[in-house]
Amino acid sequence: QVQLVENGGGSVQAGGSLTLTCTSSGSSNFNNYAMGWFRQAPGEERKYVAGISWTGIITYYTESVKGRFTISRDYKDTMSLEMNDLKTEDTAVYYCALGGFRSDSVYSPADFQSWGQGTHVTVAS
Repeated sequence: QVQLVENGGGSVQAGGSLTLTCTSSGSSNFNNYAMGWFRQAPGEERKYVAGISWTGIITYYTESVKGRFTISRDYKDTMSLEMNDLKTEDTAVYYCALGGFRSDSVYSPADFQSWGQGTHVTVAS
């Protein structure tokens, strides 16, 4: 079973940037899986933010982050979420998520079935 580990969270001023990374622990990796990022703000449900197909060709972004966030993967068992022009409403715990095996389906949160422990992102005004 692939276990996911997020890194890169922290505190930043509005307008700033952060890059989150996701790697796997243990003997399994996620190079053959679609991957994604979710976030959960205080008092809210976890929401789908961005996804990337197992080939890296297809990507998805929720409307509120389009043009500011970029999801990528390098097939060395690392996936990243580059976040620019951060806003206070981006404050949340961000979770790396595992999608389907060799899947191009990344348009729905239902495409993902397991998550990491999360990393905190705080954007101050």
